[in-house]
Amino acid sequence: MTEQSAPARGADRDHTLRGSIGVAGIVFLVVAAAAPLTAIGGALPVMLAISNGPGVPMAFLVVAVVLLVFSVGYAAMSHHVVDAGAFYAYVTRGLGARLGLGAAALALLTYTAIQAAIYGLAATTLQSIVTQYGGPELPWWLLAVVLIAVVGLLGYRSIDVGAKVLGVLLVLEIAIVAVLAATILVKGGPEGYALTSFAPSTFFQDGPGIAVMFAVASFVGFEATAIYGEEARDPRRTIPKATYIAVVLIGVFYAIASWAIVVAFGPSQVEAAAQADTAGLVFAAAAQYIGPSYADVMTIMLLTSLFAALLSFHNAISRYLYALGRKGVAPEALARTHPRHGSPHVGSLTQTAATVVLLGVFALAGADPVLNLFTWMSGVATVSVLVLMVLTGVAILVFFACNEVDARVWNTRIAPALGLVGLAFVTVLVLLNFATLISGSAVLAATLLAVVAAAFVGGLVVGAVKHPSRTGGVPGHELGAASQQALSEN
Repeated sequence: MTEQSAPARGADRDHTLRGSIGVAGIVFLVVAAAAPLTAIGGALPVMLAISNGPGVPMAFLVVAVVLLVFSVGYAAMSHHVVDAGAFYAYVTRGLGARLGLGAAALALLTYTAIQAAIYGLAATTLQSIVTQYGGPELPWWLLAVVLIAVVGLLGYRSIDVGAKVLGVLLVLEIAIVAVLAATILVKGGPEGYALTSFAPSTFFQDGPGIAVMFAVASFVGFEATAIYGEEARDPRRTIPKATYIAVVLIGVFYAIASWAIVVAFGPSQVEAAAQADTAGLVFAAAAQYIGPSYADVMTIMLLTSLFAALLSFHNAISRYLYALGRKGVAPEALARTHPRHGSPHVGSLTQTAATVVLLGVFALAGADPVLNLFTWMSGVATVSVLVLMVLTGVAILVFFACNEVDARVWNTRIAPALGLVGLAFVTVLVLLNFATLISGSAVLAATLLAVVAAAFVGGLVVGAVKHPSRTGGVPGHELGAASQQALSEN
C-alpha cells in the first residue's frame, strides 16, 4: 500500500483526524509554542547577559531569515505531503522509511524535551505567584501535576478547542509585550534610539552563538504549520500561508521587542543590567516605564504564556504519536481518534503519562526545575530540532529532484538549498556554544548531545526492524494523493 496522508484513508473514521482550523488558528498554535512573553521576559535577559549584548535583536532576524528561506521549500512540499507527522513524513517521502523514523525520533525528543523544560519553568513561576499572594509554598512537582492535568484535558479535546484557548491567551500575551515595547520606544531610553543593535559588527561582537541558540529555541514550534495540515480546512493553501505568517510575525515581533529592552537600558549598559538582574530585567523595565502594577500583571501573564506553549507542544507530540501508530511503527492504538472530538486522544493520554514519568525522575532526583530541568532540556531540544530541520532540508531537495511534480526552480531547488546552508551555519554556531548554555560542563554537554545521537540511531534501528526489505535510501517515490493530484493538474 502506498504510504500517503490520512485524508486518502478517510474510510476509517477511528483513524482520521478531524478539524476545521484555518490560517489564523494554525498561526496561533505556532506562535503560542514560541511563547512571546516567555522569550522576552525569560530568555532575552539571559541572551543579553551572556551573549552579544545589544546585538541580540539581530539574532532573531537572522534566524527568521534562514527559516523564511527554508519555508519556501517546506511550503512547496506541503502541497504533496499532508500528514500529522510533518518533518517525519517529509523525510520519509524524500529519504526513505528508515531515515524517516530517525527524524520521528528526533521530533519526539525535541518536543518532549522542550515541554519538560517549560513545565519546570511554569511550575516555578506558579509557585512564586502562589507565595507572592499569601498562599502556601507548595513543591514545584505538585504544581506541575496540576498543569499537566489541565493541559491533558484540553489536549484530549478537538484541536479547535485548543486553538481557541491559545488564541485568547496569545492575543493577551502579545498585547502586553507590545504595550511595553511601544511605551519604551515612545518615551525613549537613556541613550536615545540607537540602531547599533542591527549592525553586523554589533551582532558578531563577543560571539553571537548563545543568542542564536535561544533564537532558534523560540522557533521550535515552527513545524506545527504542517503538523495540523490534516485538521485544516484547505491544507494546500493554509499551510504555506500559516508558515510564512508565523515566521515573519515571530521574527519581527521578537526583534522589535528585544530592541525596545536594549533602548530601555541603553546599548552600552544593557549587558551589565542583564547580568545584575537576569530574572527581573524586563519586569524592572515594565515597572520603570509603565508602573509596578503592570509588572505584576506581566508576571501572571508569563504563567499563561508558558501554559500556552505547554498545550501547543502537547498537541504536537500527540499528533506525532498518532502518525507513528497509523504507519504501524508504534502501537496501533495510538492511531485511534476520538469518535466525537476527532482528536488523537490515545496519543494525548500517552503523552500525559510520559510527561508525568519524566518529571517524576527529575523530582525524585532532587533536580532544580530551572537550573537543571529547564536549562538541560532546552539545550537538548534546540540541538535536536536543528538536526531535524537539516535532515528535512535534504529530504525536500531530494524529493523534488526525483519527482517532477513542481517546475518552480526557486521553490524546489534554490531556496531549499540556501535554507539548508543557513541551517547548517546556525547548527555549527549552536554546537560551538552548547557547553556555555549548560554551565560550561564539557562532560554534561557531551552526555546531552549523546542523547540526541542515541534518539536518531534508535529511530534508524526501529526503521531497520520495521522495514527490513528497504535499503533506506530514496524510496520508490510513491506519491500520495496530493502529489497525484498535482501531477494531473500539470
